[in-house]
Amino acid sequence: MERRPVLEARGLRKAFKDLVAVKDVSFSIAEGETYGLLGPNGAGKTTTISMAIGLLERDAGEVLVDGREIRTTSTTAKAAIGYVPQDIAIYPDLTARENLTFFGSLYGMTGKALGERVDEVLETIGLKERAKDRSGEFSGGMKRRLNIGIGLLHRPRLLMLDEPTVGVDPQSRNAILESVERLSAAGMAVLYTTHYMEEAERLCDRVAIIDQGEIKAEGTRAELVSLVGERDKVRLAASGQLAAALPVLRVVAGVEEATVGEESIELLVAGADRALAPILAAAAGAGISVHSVDVDEPNLEAVFLHLTGKALRE
Repeated sequence: MERRPVLEARGLRKAFKDLVAVKDVSFSIAEGETYGLLGPNGAGKTTTISMAIGLLERDAGEVLVDGREIRTTSTTAKAAIGYVPQDIAIYPDLTARENLTFFGSLYGMTGKALGERVDEVLETIGLKERAKDRSGEFSGGMKRRLNIGIGLLHRPRLLMLDEPTVGVDPQSRNAILESVERLSAAGMAVLYTTHYMEEAERLCDRVAIIDQGEIKAEGTRAELVSLVGERDKVRLAASGQLAAALPVLRVVAGVEEATVGEESIELLVAGADRALAPILAAAAGAGISVHSVDVDEPNLEAVFLHLTGKALRE
């Protein structure tokens, strides 16, 4: 069954004087889907999501969240959005619980319902044991998690996270990524901007590669990789008559190229996960002893380089 879209952005455009920051950007996000905007700093990610949540007026285009149009003047429609900005937005003199309680009151939450929701969010972001500690004493990663908790308080239909792991330690980063995975699995639509390829690959059901304000390509990881013709590279560390085995290996389904390396056979394969077992069987049949196997799968970094001509973090 097709999931209905929570966010629909169509033809977004924004210019700052002579600089066109976003050019005809369109995308949609369904319930339970994590959608990634992957691009370097300055690519237009923050400008795009600022228009999508009504913080920044767009020059052209349309945004619908939960079926309602979003503008800078919207109020009711924005209640469906939880926004976690790049810059940490908490009160350092307040405890974690006090921060959440304050922001919950801004959402119109009160009394027992607010207290119960604050407890739930503290559990979700892993700060239950630090609820009474002043947030100004937290590590950068804990502050980021509290920031995410604020965006979750009112149970939004759409959560927007703008570079949420910048400057955090590996442990906190993993905790943030695990939280996003749980939220998506629970049915929340998530828009996630990042310039970290590994985060996009781990979290996102679909990814839009954005550069210079334009979406260069969009799709699942597999779709993006196939779009630019990338293939898996398989290296068999082996012994025996390696050159004699090449004709046998070249006819295995999925193998596009086979060459002899230094005490190894190098293969270019479409779908190594499917072809690996037949490859090993063919190598054994040709009298080759395989000592180890290395598979180098193409990643979004390679796709980005192919589409833009530059590395993701340049």
